[in-house]
Amino acid sequence: MTNKEDKTTFTLTGKQKKFLKGLGHHLSPLVSIGKEGMTENVLKATRQELFIRELIKVKIGNNSSINKQEAADFLPTATESALVQLIGKTLLLYKENPTIDKEHRIILPH
Repeated sequence: MTNKEDKTTFTLTGKQKKFLKGLGHHLSPLVSIGKEGMTENVLKATRQELFIRELIKVKIGNNSSINKQEAADFLPTATESALVQLIGKTLLLYKENPTIDKEHRIILPH
């Protein structure tokens, strides 16, 4: 990847993170990072799942070539999402999608 400033990222408030953690608690990981590490397929799958759901978990496999901090630094920037939480080897990511019907969209507290 080039420069971190090339991608749009946004910051969540503490209140918003707490809200999203509550929503994400029961979620199962939808994307897995395997031994090849951060491949284009991982990035594509992450972007696609974020577009559909807005809030997803990404699991870093035990045999992955990328460590959890590298993934937590790189993946949100590469997918223009926000890191809500890094717990163990699981990342919780959020990206707003205004094209989702209002009744299915996540409305963040202010």
